[in-house]
Amino acid sequence: MFNRIKKAFSRPAKEEGEAVTPSQLAHGPMSEWAGTQGFALSLHGDGQTVALEGKVGGRQWRMEAGRPTRNYIRGEELRARADLRLAHEPSLMVINRPLKSALERRAYATLTDTLRTTSTPDLPEEMRWLAMYEEMAWDSLPEPFWERYAVIGDSREDAAAWVDTALAAALTGWPAPVPSAEVPFLLLLARGKAYLRMEHAPPDMGTLQHALQVFTTSCESALAAFSSRA
Repeated sequence: MFNRIKKAFSRPAKEEGEAVTPSQLAHGPMSEWAGTQGFALSLHGDGQTVALEGKVGGRQWRMEAGRPTRNYIRGEELRARADLRLAHEPSLMVINRPLKSALERRAYATLTDTLRTTSTPDLPEEMRWLAMYEEMAWDSLPEPFWERYAVIGDSREDAAAWVDTALAAALTGWPAPVPSAEVPFLLLLARGKAYLRMEHAPPDMGTLQHALQVFTTSCESALAAFSSRA
């Protein structure tokens, strides 16, 4: 089940001779959809990165599709960020289970090898969190959600407030072709900001649109649960 993610760890982000292509959705469908939604669309890095910008709850968000910034992601990466300026700032993460298992093994091995039990700055934040925080669960969400995802963080009460039924429904409601449960995916709520990171290969508009819906739903839930500063 974890072979594809394991192989991603064992190869460089860009193999010798491997072509790096711009987003296949930079023109046409993405541009047309962005226009109908009132989103700003821009290209960066000689067309290698496509960015969308909009607002949720009065807060600016940005989503990019482009070269991966994590070596467990192959092909294109979707990543999103919004500074929600939350009054209460919990540390919470939703992560798909195959990625959790792969990162967990790597994080613990690294921490054991270096004999460090505190935060390790050279590890990605999601890996440090898997060593620092426990997995949490509760009964109000459906079993298909728990089969696909794990929730990690510093407070079960805050986690249940953020991952409500609307967010859980978005996370399990991917349109066809439904991304495999093995496709790397995570949502992060930290320092009053929301983040999304997932593999987007091959790129398709349905997945991109739903990923944005998941992200904005997570932002709305966080704003409702933890308020925000002006």
